Amino acid sequence: MPAIEVGRVCIKIAGRESGEKCVIVEIIDDKFVEVVGKTIKNRRCNIKHLEPVDQVIEIKSDDVEAVKKDLESILA
Repeated sequence: MPAIEVGRVCIKIAGRESGEKCVIVEIIDDKFVEVVGKTIKNRRCNIKHLEPVDQVIEIKSDDVEAVKKDLESILA
């Protein structure tokens, strides 16, 4: 199973955004991370609600819109 790390692309497996792809932008603690995605707002998420995939994005800045564009470019 791929590691939980900053830049890791994940699929949400719980909640109203279930099935959507997102990327981890910050690790908060051992249970929560901050994620952002095309249709997912920048928010805290329980690690148990994420399924990491093999793709990783290099997070260059704190700009959420830039991270969204990077995510969209690898999903296209």
